[in-house]
Amino acid sequence: MHQLRYEVNLSILFTELPLLERPAAAKAAGFEAVEFWWPFAGAVPSDRDIDAFVDSVRNAGVQLVGLNFFAGDMAGGDRGLVSWPARSAEFRDNIDVTLGVGEQLGCKAFNALYGNRVEGVGPEAQDDLAAENLALAARAAQRTGATVLVESVSGAPAYPLLTAADSIAVIDRVERESGVDNIGFLADLFHLTVNGDDVDAVIAAHAARIGHVQIADAPGRGEPGSGQIGLEDRLARLEASGYRGWVGLEYKPTVASADSFGWLPRERRAGRTAL
Repeated sequence: MHQLRYEVNLSILFTELPLLERPAAAKAAGFEAVEFWWPFAGAVPSDRDIDAFVDSVRNAGVQLVGLNFFAGDMAGGDRGLVSWPARSAEFRDNIDVTLGVGEQLGCKAFNALYGNRVEGVGPEAQDDLAAENLALAARAAQRTGATVLVESVSGAPAYPLLTAADSIAVIDRVERESGVDNIGFLADLFHLTVNGDDVDAVIAAHAARIGHVQIADAPGRGEPGSGQIGLEDRLARLEASGYRGWVGLEYKPTVASADSFGWLPRERRAGRTAL
């Protein structure tokens, strides 16, 4: 009997509602845990804005289990600052802010989007900077026993990490050069599928390196069952391979968010439940 824990990404689901109302909506839909991309406009938001966000999660009675570091203007095409020389200082300023939000809410997983290739800077220089910044973030995260995540992404032509092997190579480099051991792979099954990776082979080879999982169906990035990935089988393989972490629902619902969970019976939405 397989068991998985599901949670909702509230930066892509329940966008019908203001951001601070979404944790309560997830709770009403039967979920006990949530994740977010960076929920603020800048790298260092005001204390007032941080307090309002923290209160919205606490008051809803849900657990924050995943949070992105500031990644720039995601809607405008940015995909992280980790390897971006002109904005590296913003990422470094954001590290303690992000981890501080996580510490208040008990979050232990933080996604550091790598960043697009930029003109005027060689790829090697960007990769050197990324390794340095990821090591800084990982060392800071060690203070609370947290993990920094590296993700392969689709739909961003200038983003260099496309396959699981690309991200694992970055993680290996950071671990080798800095000695940190709290960097994990964020396996987004949608992105890996769209980029042509063999998801079954990724699970077989790297299950022990996976620190977090996100899902959406492909094509379309809708809820499971709207595409052709066969997510139920992939998730069963993950569980059988020893994965015991969270599965983040990071899809664009084809219907109203609250109506998009029909594939997941309500009794399976809270905590660890039978598959």
